[in-house]
Amino acid sequence: MNVTIEPLAPQHFAGVRRVLDAVAREKRFLAFTEAPPPAACDDFLASIVAGNGCQWLALQDGAVLGWCDVLPSLGQARAHVGTLGIGLAPPARHRGIGARLMRAAIDTAWARGVTRIELNVRTDNANAKALYERLGFVAEGLRRHAYRIDGEYVDGWAMALVRDA
Repeated sequence: MNVTIEPLAPQHFAGVRRVLDAVAREKRFLAFTEAPPPAACDDFLASIVAGNGCQWLALQDGAVLGWCDVLPSLGQARAHVGTLGIGLAPPARHRGIGARLMRAAIDTAWARGVTRIELNVRTDNANAKALYERLGFVAEGLRRHAYRIDGEYVDGWAMALVRDA
């Protein structure tokens, strides 16, 4: 069962939304607690494809297992900054797939002129934080009450990877 890392394409939209929704509904990893409606999700993904954006997918036998993207920040003074997002379906976790996805997205972002990649991770997600640190991300600060799920607050780490210009 070979897992490939491929760029986002329109034929993957439904699969990306399925994985996004599944991961979001776990209420442990993402800011979303459910995926946006299909049309909104498709529009967002289409904008990434149309803009030659940076989103990579893990596929197994054509099925989406997860994604990693580095999306641009808003504002001219932050044009060098991208924000990393990642999500993996439960069967894809702890198999090295997240690291492969992140390397593809980070390499693409660097090639496109990004020199700083930011992310946020919940403080109770030690596995993700360890992965980010292995890939060179550094915790820059604690974001108190960064998430609220079912009325309970969870802090988050602000992390970044900087490429010297």
